[in-house]
Amino acid sequence: GQSVMEMSHRSKVYEGIINSAEILLREVMNIPDNYKVLFLQGGATTQFAAIPMNLLKTGKADYALTGSFASKAYKEGQKFGDMHAAFSSKETNFDHVPTQDELDIRPDADYFYICANNTIYGTEYQYDPETPAGVELVADMSSNILSKPVDVSKYGVIYAGAQKNMGPAGVTIVIIRDDLVSEPLPGTPTMLRYDTHVDAKSLYNTPPAYGIYMCGKVFQWLKAQGGLEAMKERNVEKAQLLYDFLDQSALFKGTARKEDRSIMNVPFVTGSDELDAKFVAEAKKVGIESIKGHRSVGGMRASIYNAMPREGVEALVKFMGEFERENA
Repeated sequence: GQSVMEMSHRSKVYEGIINSAEILLREVMNIPDNYKVLFLQGGATTQFAAIPMNLLKTGKADYALTGSFASKAYKEGQKFGDMHAAFSSKETNFDHVPTQDELDIRPDADYFYICANNTIYGTEYQYDPETPAGVELVADMSSNILSKPVDVSKYGVIYAGAQKNMGPAGVTIVIIRDDLVSEPLPGTPTMLRYDTHVDAKSLYNTPPAYGIYMCGKVFQWLKAQGGLEAMKERNVEKAQLLYDFLDQSALFKGTARKEDRSIMNVPFVTGSDELDAKFVAEAKKVGIESIKGHRSVGGMRASIYNAMPREGVEALVKFMGEFERENA
């Protein structure tokens, strides 16, 4: 009769819950044995500081600036060392991510940082960037983790806030290769040291216990769906429905470069602020919620994470067709 919210995180029952969640995540993501999985707090934003504090050795790191969150991480990193923008798409309002050839990664950098999916601008890396020998690839996968398979072995660190595809807000997952868990910068707070949480098996202090329990349930569900290959197939199919409509539409236009389009977030505009506002208002009347775009892009944005069924995307496309016929 005791819920996960009230039991001790030091109890045998809870130990079983967190261990089970880790085992399931390792299985679903095919995480190699030489990587640690940490269940932390502080959101992805806390990792903007934790990454440089734990990984900087030479004092240099490179970042690809492809949107709001990569830019915030870069700004935070500048407090700790020599940060270099290896790429930026700011001039075109972050409408694309770099090709491998466009990356200017310094061979003596400690790591190269990317935000794998850019929620506001609707762009996503379709490949794993290659880095010079000794330069670790670090990725914020908060908004596309578990949407498709990923080769974890190509990354030094992967981290994600849980609130998109993984579980409720309050849990942050860090997947880090064993050899990168080492002495951090002098003065690094205890709670921001990866070795603190590795040594304590994510139980240094009271963890977000219920959130981790819910993550475990999601991992279980993903496994039952057929794993990440099945999720990718489903997510690509959903996104294609929407992109196919946008590509033939005379009224609506996608804002991201075609080759870099996200399968999680689809921003689009009519070109008229007045029509955009009308669309958002009328969409709400038919039960389509949270379709208004971020102020940085304007217009609309459909976030179609793992939990969104195909039927939801079909309903949106149907409504967009009706709106276009009435307002063209």
